[in-house]
Amino acid sequence: MTIFKAIILGIVQGLTEFLPVSSSGHLAVAQGLLNVPEDRMLFLAVMLHFGTLISIFFIYTKDILLICKEFVLMFFDVLKGRGFNMNNEHRKLGIYIIIATIPTGLMGIFLGDIFESFFTSQLIIGFALIITGTLLWTAEKIHSGKRNIHHMKGWDALIVGIFQGLAITPGISRSGATIVGSLFRGFNKELATKFSFLIAIPSILGATILETKDALTMGTGDISFTIILAGILAAFLSGVFAIRTLINFIKQEKLYYFSFYTWTIGSVLVVLYFLS
Repeated sequence: MTIFKAIILGIVQGLTEFLPVSSSGHLAVAQGLLNVPEDRMLFLAVMLHFGTLISIFFIYTKDILLICKEFVLMFFDVLKGRGFNMNNEHRKLGIYIIIATIPTGLMGIFLGDIFESFFTSQLIIGFALIITGTLLWTAEKIHSGKRNIHHMKGWDALIVGIFQGLAITPGISRSGATIVGSLFRGFNKELATKFSFLIAIPSILGATILETKDALTMGTGDISFTIILAGILAAFLSGVFAIRTLINFIKQEKLYYFSFYTWTIGSVLVVLYFLS
């Protein structure tokens, strides 16, 4: 493993984690092209996920701090007998992030083995990419909703969480699925984008924690601290770029541009499967 390979993998992870094109497949292809052994890749992949997690904190620092603050204040309100007050924007946002995480976590726990088996199926990945493109196209053609956080309900968060859970399927983009789910629920584009990235925090953090144990068991091999740091930094910087790029695409109503990419890649995979 070299610094150059770690940087390339970090860039691929950061870009595809947040752009709606599915990160798992792209990282696997990059790993193969760079000839990185699986026993070297697992630990580095965990670190790259950590890098993308930092990029969300960087973009949404203010919102995250306010959510944490409101959780503390809500806790003290309950202790003082003031009840469970949900009249604050960031307090509601924090609660809905938790609600959205529940179906994602349950689907990962009970259906994880099924989703994991899909990684070996080129046909399933191809069709999943085509589905991703179709969802992006459909969502973009829907007129932007006007619902903001004050109109949001628990059911909305639950449904978006289910969309996020479905993105465990290789080829289904997590960011794409959650933004599409939010737009289908009538969220305005600002809320759809923000909620998509904020609910990624517990999802990515949980996956990172679970994968760390297996990664440490397998070992780090010849991956030095410098190589790990280079990969994390590349994932962080490319993640920041990807988030800001996606936000601009959504504002300019160009989300469907990514449909052409996922349709093309997905169709190629399907055709190659039937030709092989």
